[in-house]
Amino acid sequence: MQNLLSAYFPIAVFIVIAAGVSAAMLGGSLLAGRQKPYAEKNSAYECGFDAFDDARRRFDVRFYLVAILFIIFDLEVAFLFPWAISLGRIGLFGFWSMLGFLGVLTVGFIYEWRKGALDWE
Repeated sequence: MQNLLSAYFPIAVFIVIAAGVSAAMLGGSLLAGRQKPYAEKNSAYECGFDAFDDARRRFDVRFYLVAILFIIFDLEVAFLFPWAISLGRIGLFGFWSMLGFLGVLTVGFIYEWRKGALDWE
């Protein structure tokens, strides 16, 4: 049992150091940052309308379109990391399969770009 606990000691030290660094950064930002909010700072900036307003009012759907496109492309690009790690084992077939995947991704991106889904008026 003692040998098992000693094997996890470096992990415990890492967790303690990470908790200490994060607490120091949070405390430092609270001490160094100005905590004086004003009207413009508290206004809605991401979705374009106040969050605590009538839920039935009209809004621009482009906010959601850009968010969904970001999520789609972000998740598809996340497939590159496991592919890059296992590329030596999967060989040429895996390489060409990923190139096909990236080709389809690129065609979709160009299509959305040409259609104006990424333009902001």
